[in-house]
Amino acid sequence: MGIRFILMVNKQGQTRLAQYYEYLTLEERRALEPEIVRKCLARAEQQCSFVEHRNYKIVYRRYASLFFLVGVDNDENELAILEFIHLLVETMDRHFGNVCELDIMFHLEKAHFMLEEMVMNGCIVETNKSSILAPIQLMDKMN
Repeated sequence: MGIRFILMVNKQGQTRLAQYYEYLTLEERRALEPEIVRKCLARAEQQCSFVEHRNYKIVYRRYASLFFLVGVDNDENELAILEFIHLLVETMDRHFGNVCELDIMFHLEKAHFMLEEMVMNGCIVETNKSSILAPIQLMDKMN
């Protein structure tokens, strides 16, 4: 499948966006998220951005006050996922203008919509920023 989940958390470890591509009960999500967030936030900047946790490989990257965490299968290419995270941030930057935590909080539906345009069923299906943002720009014009 590839991508199992995508989390965006702030420096305090509060989840600002969570998108899952496999079924986990609410209890499983509540247990999994704090474990992963603690593990990633506790690491030093000099350490690599890949962590193994349970049956996932976590690829993460920090941009300003947000951490982008992507849980993938163990056989997934870590560098490709880092590129995906960078693409996601660049796409959000293009739409929001230097994306920050407040953009995610106040426009959560747009952030989810961008992810839905980029990832389908755990597979990356779109990498063109203009194609990703076109439907969102149309919705903005209607409002």
